[in-house]
Amino acid sequence: MSSTTQPGLADRFALYRDPHPVRVATFAEDVRAGLGTSPLSLSPKYFYDDLGSALFEAITRLPEYYLTRVERDLLATYGREIAGALDGPVELVELGSGSAVKTRLLIDAILERQPRLTFHPIDISAEAVTESSLALVGAYERLRVVAYAGDYFPLLREKRLTTRDRALALFLGSNIGNFEPDDARELLTLLASALRPGDGVLIGYDLKKDPSILELAYDDPTGVTAAFNKNLLGRMNRELGADFDLGAFRFRARWDEARGAILSYLVADVAQRVHIPLAGLTVDFAAGDAIHTESSYKFSRDEIVALAQRCGYAERTTYSDTAGRYALSLLTVV
Repeated sequence: MSSTTQPGLADRFALYRDPHPVRVATFAEDVRAGLGTSPLSLSPKYFYDDLGSALFEAITRLPEYYLTRVERDLLATYGREIAGALDGPVELVELGSGSAVKTRLLIDAILERQPRLTFHPIDISAEAVTESSLALVGAYERLRVVAYAGDYFPLLREKRLTTRDRALALFLGSNIGNFEPDDARELLTLLASALRPGDGVLIGYDLKKDPSILELAYDDPTGVTAAFNKNLLGRMNRELGADFDLGAFRFRARWDEARGAILSYLVADVAQRVHIPLAGLTVDFAAGDAIHTESSYKFSRDEIVALAQRCGYAERTTYSDTAGRYALSLLTVV
C-alpha cells in the first residue's frame, strides 16, 4: 500500500491506499446485473449517496431503531472494562470506521490507562476515513492514526494491517449482520489470521427477539426507512436516467425465521415498464414483483460464540442491555 500524510500532521496521521485496487463494478453495471436477472436485487452499498446518508442518520434517531442508541450506551457503560480487558498497552483497529463517533468512547477509556494510543481505521472511502481521522487527531493530542483505505478482504488476506502492541479490533454497528453467512465467516477468519493470539475483537450485533420489534425497527411508522430504500430508485433516476415512479413502489421489511434475517424489498404496486438508459436496461414489472435491497442478519449470543470458535476466537465476555435487544461480545484470538 502507498502512504500519504497531511502537512503538519505527518507525525500523527498516515493514510495507506492500495496501489493496485481491485476493479469495482460501476453503479450502472451492478444495476444491470441486479435488475437484468431474476430474482431482482439492488446492492445495499448504493444506499449511501448524500441523500441516503442523511436519511440513515435520521433512521438512527428514530425511537424504533434502537441499535445505534443501545450500542452507544453499552460502550459508555462498559468502555473502561473493555479497555482494561486485554494486557496493555493496546492499539485500536476498526473495520468500517465511518465517522468513528462511538469509537471515541473507547479512545477516551484507553487514554485513561495509557499515555498514547495508535488507532487503525479501515474504510472503503479514502475521503471518509481521512475526514474522520483528521477530526480525531485534532481532538486528541495523544492519538496517532494510521488509516487504511480499501476493501477489508484483500487488506486482511495480504496481511497489510500492521500493529505493534496488543490489538483490539472493533466491528461495531451490527455490521456483521450485513454480510451473508459465508462472507461473515471468511471475514472473521481473515481478521483472526491478521492478528496475534491474545488480541481482541469486539463485535456489536443485533440480538434475535420478537419479530414485531425487529420489523418495526426496519419499517418505521414515520416512513423514513421506506424513503431510505426508495432513494435507490431515485438515485437511478438521477444518475442513470431511469424513469422510476417512486409512488408506484412500496417498501416491505419482514422477518425470515429460516434465515434469521430481516429481508427488505421494494415491491411494485402495479404492472409497469421502467427504462434505465445508462444501464442499457428496460425492466417490465408485474404487480407484486419485488426488488431485494438488503438482508440484515440477527444472532443469539450462542450463535456468535459458535461462529467465533469456528473462526479462531474464544469468548472473553458478552455485554447486553437489560431488554436483550443488542450485544457486544469481546473475543480473543486463540
